[in-house]
Amino acid sequence: MRKNYSKAASIAIIAVIYAIDVAAGILAFAKLSVSMPGTWALLVSDVIATIIVWAFGLIYGNVSVYDPYWSVAPPVVFSLWAAYKGCLPLPVILLLIATWYWGMRLTANWAVTFKGLSHEDWRYTRYRETLSPTLFQLTNFFGLNMMPTLLVFACMVPGLRLFEVTGSANLLTWLGFAMCIASATIQLVADTQSHRFRAANPGQVCNVGLWKHGRHPNYFGEVQMWWGVWVMYASFRGIDWLILAPVAMTALFLFISIPMMEKRQLENKPGYKEYRDKTRILI
Repeated sequence: MRKNYSKAASIAIIAVIYAIDVAAGILAFAKLSVSMPGTWALLVSDVIATIIVWAFGLIYGNVSVYDPYWSVAPPVVFSLWAAYKGCLPLPVILLLIATWYWGMRLTANWAVTFKGLSHEDWRYTRYRETLSPTLFQLTNFFGLNMMPTLLVFACMVPGLRLFEVTGSANLLTWLGFAMCIASATIQLVADTQSHRFRAANPGQVCNVGLWKHGRHPNYFGEVQMWWGVWVMYASFRGIDWLILAPVAMTALFLFISIPMMEKRQLENKPGYKEYRDKTRILI
């Protein structure tokens, strides 16, 4: 049974949890990087940090404790890597600017929409209600906490490899940076439009602004963000196997996140079927 924390108290608790988590991750990396390759030390530290957040989620009986991790981890990881590498060429500076802008914007949106620790995201609640306790806990650890961490880390690898380049930013590097900035801005505009529409028209389908042209502009921005990071990397290394990272992120949204959201919308929003039939999915 979850305690009925206020939103302010809940955000304070989450802030403390993530302060502990970031400190633990940095400490783990400092210890591990002495005895193993830096990228592997970073990955293991990321996994350790995820386990800590997962454990706090168990303590508070709420999987949504993990939700900010998606946007908090990348700026911290890239900044930690910059400190470890001790270099800040222009492509890396662009990467850090883009990632911090994206991360701060997404975290701020989480804080606005977060209802408190007494509330859990409907997707997690659905798993709780439909799975056995044992299967739910396995899904919680591997599917709802660890899988997103590993996927985001995979998408960060092209950015981590960007630290190895020796040249200055070229036209494609700037294009990738512009894609990242545009992505976070698209998400900012889409979320703002959605919040205002829902406040004025509760229970109705948001079909104004960017939502008039795509059913999931916020998801489009998220997908494009990681393609932008990859383009920055590819501007020096060309197309290689790391293209699978943004491809996997795209697949996550197209085949898991969007179908789940659309199923819920069809069940709860009158008129959503008509909106879906005449509006494109992403672009």
